[in-house]
Amino acid sequence: MDAPPLIVIFGAAVRADGSPSPALARRIRYGAAAAAAFPASRVLCSGGPGPRGPSEAAVMADQLSRRGVASARLLMDEASLDTLQNVAAAARAARAEGAPLVVACSDAYHLPRIRLLLTVLGVRSRAGPQPGSRGDAGHRVAMALREAVAIPYDLVLAAMHRRRLLS
Repeated sequence: MDAPPLIVIFGAAVRADGSPSPALARRIRYGAAAAAAFPASRVLCSGGPGPRGPSEAAVMADQLSRRGVASARLLMDEASLDTLQNVAAAARAARAEGAPLVVACSDAYHLPRIRLLLTVLGVRSRAGPQPGSRGDAGHRVAMALREAVAIPYDLVLAAMHRRRLLS
């Protein structure tokens, strides 16, 4: 029997009161849908602490537990502070878990960068479910512009530092 995929939820901001930002709430919702679709899969909550409050991963884990995802399924990455670090943690966890691929849970504008970086690090991936992912059009445009700069930057870093990122 094949090993199940590893579900990875990519972080976003935590509010000052410790609650998830709208972006993080969406990503948690995507992760919960993926956890339901892949009940044998572990779930990596990935994202370190911001300027105040709990880590992104801790907020994800709390919200997923409230939605009925067993804590034994949750893996924590509370060290990653950006997308490249999240992807490197996901690649290491996928290898450690023997997962044949990563189910990446993030916003649609963010997924191309995540999946390209995973490929550079030798990990197969697919996009996770995105139920009700409409969002604000202005925000989507701003994030697409950010990604246009971030993709080549992170790809160069990933290619140059592949060995270090995976160790």
